Amino acid sequence: MSKGTLYDKILNSHTVEELSPGRFQIAIGMQYIHEVTSPPAFFNLVEEGIKTIPFPHLNKATIDHVIATRMDDKAKAFRKGLRMEEALRKYCKMFEIELFERGTGNQGIVHIVGPELGLTQPGMTIVCGDSHTSTHGAFGNISYGIGTTQIEHVLRSQSLAHKQLKVRRINVTGKLPDGVDAKDIALAQIMIMGVDSGIGYANEWGGEALENSNMEERMTICNLGAECQAAASYFNPDKATISWLRGRERAPKGEAFNKAVDYWLSFASGRDAVYDEVRQIDASTLSPVVTWGNNPGQAVFIDQPIPEVREWEEKRRNPAEKALKYMRLSPGDYMRGKKVDMVFIGSCTNGRETDLEKALNVMRGHSVNESFFYTDNEGQRRSRVLVVPGSESVKRYAESKGWDKEFREAGAEWRNAGCSLCLGMNTDRVNDTVLVASTSNRNFANRQGDGARTVLMSPAMAAYAAITGKIGDVREHSYKQ
Repeated sequence: MSKGTLYDKILNSHTVEELSPGRFQIAIGMQYIHEVTSPPAFFNLVEEGIKTIPFPHLNKATIDHVIATRMDDKAKAFRKGLRMEEALRKYCKMFEIELFERGTGNQGIVHIVGPELGLTQPGMTIVCGDSHTSTHGAFGNISYGIGTTQIEHVLRSQSLAHKQLKVRRINVTGKLPDGVDAKDIALAQIMIMGVDSGIGYANEWGGEALENSNMEERMTICNLGAECQAAASYFNPDKATISWLRGRERAPKGEAFNKAVDYWLSFASGRDAVYDEVRQIDASTLSPVVTWGNNPGQAVFIDQPIPEVREWEEKRRNPAEKALKYMRLSPGDYMRGKKVDMVFIGSCTNGRETDLEKALNVMRGHSVNESFFYTDNEGQRRSRVLVVPGSESVKRYAESKGWDKEFREAGAEWRNAGCSLCLGMNTDRVNDTVLVASTSNRNFANRQGDGARTVLMSPAMAAYAAITGKIGDVREHSYKQ
């Protein structure tokens, strides 16, 4: 059993009572809320006549999944989505929960808004009705996704039953090659260890290759922890964490910040920490990763062919064969050179400032491939290369740098903040077997639209696909990373 890890320290400090061996009632430091999974939980409270919750300030809400991102706002959210938005507004007002609404300057994807405001801090327990809540673990906390019933429990008591996890340390050693980034590390880990390798575990990330990683890169890695079914993923808090939080709008100020730093750093795993498992990844052996199937583990390094699946064990072989049929691919095929119909740069995985900068560094001085342009029903020439900032704050920063103008001049379409094409739960959807080069986190069948074929990759790789019209190796492109 693990001992002395950040996970153990947070579990011990947040336990209200032990319910049974290995099962604890824990206090929840923050619950993030969005318009899809939360309204039914509020509805149940109202049906019981409950008019208040004990800790409204420890619950923060935003609208992200169903929101339309078209700049001209001609694309309206579908009716069900509009009802979700209105329901969340109503319930947040009723229960006095702060809502980061459109136009407030703080609207955006829930896993981007919390960190950029400084609400997400080390040593916390954080939950949200979204599987990619593990993103927040980049700041040295335990965060994970929950269901609607659990959302209701947290609203009622600001606590939740928690089954103790094992802790796996993942050391990324060596030096990361040029053209390979955090997205490739995360996809490689899932590809190597499997999409079910995280079940029952909290994954602690570290190692020399990650010592100088920035917080946005750490968020990308923790975000994708959900794709190997890790209950939580985290980094230990360090100087990069403190630097990020200093001066943030909702972080402590002045002497209170200095005191908070000592508290935050106290949660870091000790040098004598004991782990249930330790795994190693040699960064120097990694190449850009792209997916070929319908889960993030069905992936290859860009210079490798799709593997022969007939020799795999049945539990992996059957899904792989179905995925190959859906993706119109065969073992031995290379993803490199495959024609791309659409490019999506955004999502809670890669919709932050440095993600957009990495994409722009590749596109700068180049034009979007002519194959991505089309004429819409109103006779307007449009682009199938979408760049969607993850929050109003990210959008504001990018525009202050002139990035929006550069993306437009290159031929990309610059959008408002939202989840957009990541999950197609809004007006950004595709169909008819369109192949999308995507910086999002899931390549499930039909996720981005009926028949849509999703290939996951890093922002730099997606940008390279945008200017070449096909999947390629960004390391062959001369640019400043």
